[in-house]
Amino acid sequence: MTDTPAPPENPAQVRRTTLYLTLAQVPEGKVVTYGQLADMAGLGRAARWVGRTLSQLPNDTKLPWHRVLAAGGRISLPAGSASGDEQRARLRMEGISVLNNRVDIQRHGWRPVEHSG
Repeated sequence: MTDTPAPPENPAQVRRTTLYLTLAQVPEGKVVTYGQLADMAGLGRAARWVGRTLSQLPNDTKLPWHRVLAAGGRISLPAGSASGDEQRARLRMEGISVLNNRVDIQRHGWRPVEHSG
């Protein structure tokens, strides 16, 4: 039996994988902004790229895309759109209040504990 190394991923795949692994860690009942998610994933100031990438997720994804918001806790998906209504419903099911198309980041924002060695 031989161990064959996995084919190397291209840089775009590595970025996406890093983003998805970081997003998967956002706990139920908590939210992050596109910019925070990019920063946590080590992707720098890539908020727009994060939004564009998440918009391309398949409909049956298990990733908690609904926990990602625009700056200031604003929901960027339009009210009345299928995805916007789904995001609002999912957030409310997790106990997150949505008022005037916004979520209170101070109350519901995820702040992962920083580990220092």
